[in-house]
Amino acid sequence: MTQIEEFYDSQPEPNRSCFLFLKQFILNQSELMEEKWKWKLPFFYYNKKPFCYLWVNKKTKLPYVCFVKSLHIDRPELLLEGRKQMKAYTIDPNQDINIDLLTFIIKESLSKFD
Repeated sequence: MTQIEEFYDSQPEPNRSCFLFLKQFILNQSELMEEKWKWKLPFFYYNKKPFCYLWVNKKTKLPYVCFVKSLHIDRPELLLEGRKQMKAYTIDPNQDINIDLLTFIIKESLSKFD
């Protein structure tokens, strides 16, 4: 079992299912997207450049996606939370994911790679 697989397997439900969905959703955004293990977490690269990563908020225990090139995206759902370069989108795994918003954030972030 790889470190990436261990990460997903070690997550309690419903976070595990949420992370597995996010993984597939992110990978499906582009054939140039790939998943790697970096900084002890799943990190996604677009065209060999860091794009986003998955993690869990230490206080709330909710999963989030942190986008590398997201400072320009002005959405209240994206939070800096002490970061200087990246914003995070927190997801409540007990509710439906806002696919339209997630798609918008991904497309806006990808636009900064062109």
